[in-house]
Amino acid sequence: MRDSKVGIIMGSKSDLNIMSEAAEILEILGVSAEVRIVSAHRTPKRMVEYAQSARERGLKVIIAGAGGAAHLPGMVASLTSLPVIGVPVKSRNSIDGWDSVLSILQMPGGIPVATVALDGAKNAGILAAEIIGAFDEEVASRLDDYKKSLEEAVLQHNDDLERNGWKGNAIGFK
Repeated sequence: MRDSKVGIIMGSKSDLNIMSEAAEILEILGVSAEVRIVSAHRTPKRMVEYAQSARERGLKVIIAGAGGAAHLPGMVASLTSLPVIGVPVKSRNSIDGWDSVLSILQMPGGIPVATVALDGAKNAGILAAEIIGAFDEEVASRLDDYKKSLEEAVLQHNDDLERNGWKGNAIGFK
């Protein structure tokens, strides 16, 4: 998609169930995105080409999700001057996800990767929209509306709690 503003990439198809949350929130916020599988280890030439051509293809931000050794976000960040947001993904072969978190978080000086929580693709999408919204008033306005809806949901939950009491609202407690 030529008009995509955000690139969402992941190391394997198994990451899609997490990374789709970034695509979903970007869609809600009206920010175009492309979603690709780009493995740092299995398709390194594809990764290099993707990162090096991202700006000329119109991307403004790249969200890169990876599990296990999680080299994708850092390697992509080393190949482009676009902001890269890393999403550590808890994979079946990871060490409770900590290997992914630390691999993405502990980048050397000069190669920053903004890192969200383990499996935090939704926040990565919001952060990407905020970066774009710093220069695009329409995106900024949609973000303001989204954050207002979060506030309204909390206030509604509090009203429900006050109206029904804590026993009527406790879910999963016996």
